[in-house]
Amino acid sequence: GSGLAVMVWIHGGGFEMGSGSSPLYHGESFARDGVVLVTLNYRLGALGFLELGNVDPAYAGSGNLGLLDQVAALQWVQQNISQFGGDASNVTIFGESAGAMSVSTLLTMPRAKGLFHKAIAQSGAASAGRSPEQASVDTAEFLELAGLSTIEQLNEASVQELLAAHAAMGAARMADPEGLVEKHRSPLAFLPFRPVTDGQEVPSDPLAAVGQGTAAGIPLLIGTNLEEWKLFALMTPPATTEEGLLARFGLVSENPAEALQAYRSEHPGASLADLEGAVLTDFVFRIPATRLAHAQAAHAPVWQYRFDWRSPAWNGMIGAAHAVEIPFVFDLVHDHRLHVLVGPEAPAELASAMHLAWIEFARAGVPAAPQLPVWPLADVTGRPVMLLEAVSQVALDPEPLTTQFWASAHLAED
Repeated sequence: GSGLAVMVWIHGGGFEMGSGSSPLYHGESFARDGVVLVTLNYRLGALGFLELGNVDPAYAGSGNLGLLDQVAALQWVQQNISQFGGDASNVTIFGESAGAMSVSTLLTMPRAKGLFHKAIAQSGAASAGRSPEQASVDTAEFLELAGLSTIEQLNEASVQELLAAHAAMGAARMADPEGLVEKHRSPLAFLPFRPVTDGQEVPSDPLAAVGQGTAAGIPLLIGTNLEEWKLFALMTPPATTEEGLLARFGLVSENPAEALQAYRSEHPGASLADLEGAVLTDFVFRIPATRLAHAQAAHAPVWQYRFDWRSPAWNGMIGAAHAVEIPFVFDLVHDHRLHVLVGPEAPAELASAMHLAWIEFARAGVPAAPQLPVWPLADVTGRPVMLLEAVSQVALDPEPLTTQFWASAHLAED
């Protein structure tokens, strides 16, 4: 078609918070570089992801309303984007965290077929879905906290009351992270509101569906950040003893001692907190992303990255944490409002390189920028990976020992 490449951004925030109008997602650099950028909003928390089919069959499917809002936005783009100079036949969806989990779920939704042509998933893969059973347990917990038992009461409740129950539910879950993951056997149990694999809108587990070719022909750019967990470590106290660390490792592996050995070998000299951060980064983010990359590589071109630049913000406590890549993708590292995340002297060349590579992927289907080395395709074993840093380079197998460990281990929800 005629017109400019279109990129549609789906914000993160754990399916509970965030907005398409945040300063983090200002589109001026995309507009400057000849891309039509669309950011969207979708219903969050209980309003977007509370499955009520068990309470009243007439409400079946309410657990995916937030995703259906995203689909509605993509339909709007198809109908209207030409009025903004955009090419409706060249749409790339991209998102971070819950936004990337949304992207990987949209890859498998029949209703989203044909509404986009390429996809980028930053720090979030297809491990997000809940089974209908899990969703009904979550709903029961929510209704109890809200003091509601019928659809009538729910319909009469104010948004304020729903948000209060929502906050209480989040607090209850964060109070006991270990008990939580143990009970739910999922790396994402601390997010009570997530899409539901309901057999209708989301027909089956997204990772399995992608492996079967449901998103054949859709190029995928996917990656994670080196120290994702550092953002969450600011909110949850790390293990301080060897026993405590083994307990955390027990959440991700049937054999915590073997897991710990693999991480010690991969990260010689690492502190207990760093080892915990490394395993949780892998469990929640890197391994699910690598598995999605493998699954799609059989059916479409796939490129992988790892964002390694360490932010000096918060006295260096943030490092290459969750979300730190966003100002680079949006080429906004100069924006003083984002210095809380990246500090005042983030490398503008890396921001320019990443921004241009993302745009080139949207335009032509291949991530490339003059400042970056040639970016090789991932294959079904998932290597190689572009390490994005002040000086970026390609690594053929960046974390061999822990990758090998996960090849034989199961993610808890497998």
